[in-house]
Formats: sequence, C-alpha cells, structure tokens
Amino acid sequence: MIEQASTWIHQTVLLDEAIEALDLQGARANGIYVDATFGRGGHSRKLLLGLGAQARLVAFDKDLMAIANAEQIQDARFEIVHESFADMAQQLDQRGLHSLDGVLMDLGISSPQVDDAERGFSFRQDGPLDMRMDTTRGLSAAQWLAQVEEKQLREVIENYGEERFAFQIAKAIVARRATRPIATTGELAELVAHAVKTREKGKDPATRTFQAIRIFINQELEDLETGLAAAYARLAPGARMVVISFHSLEDRIVKQFFASKVKVAQPDRRLPIRTVDLPPAQMRLIARVKPSEAEIAANPRARSAIMRVAERLPDVQFGVQV
Repeated sequence: MIEQASTWIHQTVLLDEAIEALDLQGARANGIYVDATFGRGGHSRKLLLGLGAQARLVAFDKDLMAIANAEQIQDARFEIVHESFADMAQQLDQRGLHSLDGVLMDLGISSPQVDDAERGFSFRQDGPLDMRMDTTRGLSAAQWLAQVEEKQLREVIENYGEERFAFQIAKAIVARRATRPIATTGELAELVAHAVKTREKGKDPATRTFQAIRIFINQELEDLETGLAAAYARLAPGARMVVISFHSLEDRIVKQFFASKVKVAQPDRRLPIRTVDLPPAQMRLIARVKPSEAEIAANPRARSAIMRVAERLPDVQFGVQV
C-alpha cells in the first residue's frame, strides 16, 4: 500500500492491473470477494466499480485509520472487518462465506502510517516508538525493546531485516536500555547509526532494523502464511488470488506458497505409480507483474512492488473432475 506523503492522497500501486487480474467476467461480477488489506481503500473502491449489484466485498484491516476510512464507504455490498487477514477463516465462517470468487492482498504499510510521526514507523521523524498497526493490541516497539533478550533481538534483526550488523545493533540496544529506556524513533535511529559502520549508497543505516522490528511486532510474515492458506481454502474453482508484496521476505513466502500448489509432489521413483494417478496441481500461475516505468516515475515508492497472480483449478480425483 503506497500513499503520497505530503497530501495523503492515495496512490494505489498496480491498481488497474490488480483489478484486471481478478477477472471480473460474467457471473463472477456478482461473486464474493475479499480485500485482505483495505489500507486507504484504493483497491476496494475500484473493485466495487467493477462488481455487479449482487456482489459482496469483505475487507480486512488492523489499522484504526483504515477502519475509519472504510466506514465512509456507503455501499450495501461492502463490509469492513477490524481484524488481521490472518483471522479470515473465522470471520468468513461467521458470515457463512465458504466460497470466494477472488482475493486481493496488498501487503506492507502505507505512507500515512510511515509519515505520521506518532505511529513510530519512521526513522526520518522523531516520535513515540510504537510501530503497531493496531494500536489497541499488543506491545509497542518500545515496550518490546525494553524486555527482549539480546539473542532474540539479534535473530529478529538478522532474519526479518536481513541486517548483517544485527549482532552489533542488538548489543548496542541492550547496553543503552541498561541506562535509560529507548522511547523514541529518533533515539533508536541514532543508536543504530552508530552501530552500523557501512551501508548501501542512499539507504539510511536504520532502514533494515526498523523493518525487522515492525515485521516482528505486527507478526506480518506469520499472518501472511496463515492468510494465504485461509484464502486458498475458500477459493472457488477458477477464482484468483492476487498478492502484491514490497520486500523480498513477503514475496518469497507468496512465491513458495503458489509453487507448492502448482507443482505436483513427486513420489518415490521406485514405486509403480502411473502419471495419470499422480495428484493433480491445485493452482496455475497467471502472471508476475511489476509497475511500469511511468508508474514508478509518478510514484517512486512503487519500484519494489511485485504482483503475483494464481488461479484455483478444479478439484480432480483420478482424472475425474469433482
């Protein structure tokens, strides 16, 4: 999800491409859809324009700002749910929605979240060190940093931030908190800058550490794995899943999930199993799309986006469609 920071005007990445990928043709125009990450609603609003009168769109978001924005949509076909898409299965079951005609996930955080210093996501502006997408639940980043063991902190920074100076950063944080709490984004950014000796040209030393802590605090990767499985389990034959990611950790999970549904598990070659008796693929890959040069020029924050699209295949048992 990408926003324009100065005016907070929504610039949804790959907007037209994502809606086109859902393939709202024929009877599917009146189907049931999920926008798993409402954000500021660019995809949901565009999707509603393409859906029929009998369609239904259920959107999810953890952020209270997103919920407030969604509540401005006056459309009987639309419903916003203040939950993570990791809770999709339970929420859809409560509504009796067991078959979906399409799911859209636009991962990551929005610029209003980043550019609002009070949210604590940005190392460029000093503010409370919060980082929670849902500020009503869980520990803030400051609270977590005050109690986490050095070993776990190092692992989080290394694994979620892919930071090669994770050991030095974790050690510096633990040493600092022994004298006084790390309460603001500015304090953390300064601390990391002193611990990181070199960095890629044009990248702030705190970039990877802030990403890592944010991902951990919000359980973003765990939620993604759960959400993908829940969405797939409810996709109707022919329905599509469209996922837009903005960093390699997310994209890797999406790529591997789709691959696990596309590739047929090969049995032991020593077993006398005919090709026709092998379990069929469950999905087929439709597209891998990146923003155009024109979109990146208009919105530089779109440059890292990757959209993957896959379609659910009919269930087949021993060559017979069911």
